[in-house]
Amino acid sequence: MDLKWQQHFTFDLPVVPHGAVWVHACSMGEVASVVPIIERLLAEKKHVHLTVVTRTGKAHAHRLFADKISCSWLPWDLPLLMARFVQHLQPSLLLLCETEFWPGMFKACNKQQVPVIGINTRISDRSFPQYMATRWFWSRILAPVSLFLAQSQVDAQRLQAIGISADKIQSVGNLKFAVQAPEVDAQQVRRRVDPSLQRPILVIASSHADEEAQIMPSLSTWTRQRPDLLTLVVPRHPERFDEVAALLQQQGIVFSRYSAGVRGDESVILVDAMGVLTELYTVADLVFIGGSLVPIGGHNPLEAAVCGRGVITGQYTQNFREVMLTMQQQGAAIVVQDKDELQAAILRLLQKNHELQQLHAQATLWMQQQNQVADKMWDIIQPRL
Repeated sequence: MDLKWQQHFTFDLPVVPHGAVWVHACSMGEVASVVPIIERLLAEKKHVHLTVVTRTGKAHAHRLFADKISCSWLPWDLPLLMARFVQHLQPSLLLLCETEFWPGMFKACNKQQVPVIGINTRISDRSFPQYMATRWFWSRILAPVSLFLAQSQVDAQRLQAIGISADKIQSVGNLKFAVQAPEVDAQQVRRRVDPSLQRPILVIASSHADEEAQIMPSLSTWTRQRPDLLTLVVPRHPERFDEVAALLQQQGIVFSRYSAGVRGDESVILVDAMGVLTELYTVADLVFIGGSLVPIGGHNPLEAAVCGRGVITGQYTQNFREVMLTMQQQGAAIVVQDKDELQAAILRLLQKNHELQQLHAQATLWMQQQNQVADKMWDIIQPRL
């Protein structure tokens, strides 16, 4: 039974031992980023209760942890509802991911004397002007937070600018750097999409509306260079699966749906399943990160990088600006301005295998250098448990 609405209104309260560590992560990306901290909490024999806002976030939490933690929907941020939830939960600590700033939550935690730590805190380019315009409000609302562990120095400066005391802010780094490669049998994953185990695989990851239409005309150019090229299209949102399927049909492209199994003669597989993208990175030869040819802001390139895959992305990368800039400087990412540059970049990598291998090698090296972020964050959190 789906208890979403009952839990939003606190008609159904989760059964959680008092003194649990409460972790709030809005959606799938935030849940994935906080995994290293949850794993350390579990190793310390702490009970973890995770609250989420999206269905994909809840499903991802279940896939990752099953019954190792408890999980529920976050109540609506109304004073009475949040107060009732916090009083019932009686957590020893709240770890709040990114910018999940909920006034009712902070007020309830303050009243119940629950310490709050913001982890992986970020203030995006888009939201910063809004925070600045209402900083008198946010400086008061965020006062109960004991500590903010910011993703970057820029985020730390923005927190200060909206009225947070400097002694409450530490720039630790992006917890999403601490992602781990999925524990999967890569050969089995490959066999699912490529029974021959020999075809070069291009993954179009987390694509949005209009991106597939921009990319599809390039498929014929790429397949002329590599006739055996297999392209996996992974739309960001499941409600677009049928829309993308219709687009492929209109273009006359031979494709299969991942959920129905592959034949072996298709040039494209529409990955109409959730939660499989990270394992597909383990078998990808080329990776394009979507949400970047259109002004969405891009998606997380680290899940590919931790699998040893450098990435290609469009110009709209503001959601991961610092990450992408660093990866590009390291030689682990290629940023293109439009669909024509994307076509040329992938064609070049198909022709020049040594350049492709160098891209992947740099991604591997860079990720090895980043895996200390979770350790730094844990060293700060652990004494406060």
